[in-house]
Amino acid sequence: MRIPLLRRSARRPADAADAGPRRPKLGSGTRLAMMTAAVATAVGVFLAFTGLSQSGNPDGLSTSPGSYLGVYITGIPHSYRPVTHFEGATGVRPNLLLYYSSWWEPFRAKFAVTAASHGAVPLVQINPEHVRLADIAAGKYNSYLTTFATAVRAYRHPVVVGFGHEMNAHWSRWGYQHAKPAVFVAAWRQIVDVFRAVGARNVTWLWTINVIDAHADSLTPGPWWPGRNYVDWVGIDGYYRKASWRFAALFGPTIRVARTLTSDPILISETGVAPCAGKAAKIANLFSGVRNYGLLGLVWFDAVAHKDWRIDNPAAIAAFHRAVRMTSIGQ
Repeated sequence: MRIPLLRRSARRPADAADAGPRRPKLGSGTRLAMMTAAVATAVGVFLAFTGLSQSGNPDGLSTSPGSYLGVYITGIPHSYRPVTHFEGATGVRPNLLLYYSSWWEPFRAKFAVTAASHGAVPLVQINPEHVRLADIAAGKYNSYLTTFATAVRAYRHPVVVGFGHEMNAHWSRWGYQHAKPAVFVAAWRQIVDVFRAVGARNVTWLWTINVIDAHADSLTPGPWWPGRNYVDWVGIDGYYRKASWRFAALFGPTIRVARTLTSDPILISETGVAPCAGKAAKIANLFSGVRNYGLLGLVWFDAVAHKDWRIDNPAAIAAFHRAVRMTSIGQ
């Protein structure tokens, strides 16, 4: 379940000088072939040095549909053991590992290194708890952001970073009942600008919204859109809470709205199935929906939060393993 995401180290081409006493004359066809090879080598070195993939993605991460199968598990990033346990229980190795980072928390480089050694990419959701978005936008916390960004740059491998996820809902301190969308946008841009100033080019910026839901008071996300120059991927969080819910109804309207804002790749960045919704059946529906809509993949929330979203019984484990095998998501 590994993907071609780690940077190659840049290498200088070997010296073209011939150390031997004789150099045979080359025909024009041979010289042309050598020149073509040299140009190709130079381009390859440039791409490796800058971290650019052939698709133009700045950190080398794949943007092909179905590339990622992620998970959040209680206990990470403080330990990698929960991931190992998840792999053993499900027979599936995730290649995207989500964790939540409180404001003032440093980048968890040790966990990231371990993740990379297992072929996985860390997905860090930075939560602006106990700080004001207006202060972030004004640059009050640039010192903290510079330290965080410098550690990410030093890590050298790809990192997916989000900020203030589900801002179009009301339950977070950075949600619409506590801060205006324009202030959120200004804070988002300030954070991205600091990372870019530091030279942290190995970051994919994930703008994460909650599914539009009138009953849950999560609003259409357009007012929070930071602009195409500040976002690489769109994340959508949504959970199956009732037996009657299906992928198209749960995620479809939000996907359509996101597509009016950007053509960036879309990731289901948090999801799970409540016990009362029927985990086995909905897992199959989730994976087929991601595949049918051509999305990047999904991140399973394997924890207890209001409801038990974990894959922790034989039927759910079998359904999860079968869905991965049938859709090849994250493979």
